[in-house]
Amino acid sequence: MAGILASIVSASISSPASGRDAQDKPYAAIRGFWRQFFARAFDPYRPELHYMRGPGPACRAKHAVLSPAVQSMVAEIRAAKALGKARQPA
Repeated sequence: MAGILASIVSASISSPASGRDAQDKPYAAIRGFWRQFFARAFDPYRPELHYMRGPGPACRAKHAVLSPAVQSMVAEIRAAKALGKARQPA
């Protein structure tokens, strides 16, 4: 069985393939370039979307040092919110 298969494979590769290779050589580099281009251009893996780039806004808000002007504005906003809640009927 293996001898028959080997003769079929060797008979089909002999002369037509060598003539075809001579014609395909100029286009092989172009075909390889475009195959690689499309593989890279449409690759769905985007590592920059998954890796952390630093602390997010919640961490910055929690650990941020506020200037005195910002601290006074925050205090005024909190006082206004508290005053608004006190005026609402229960």
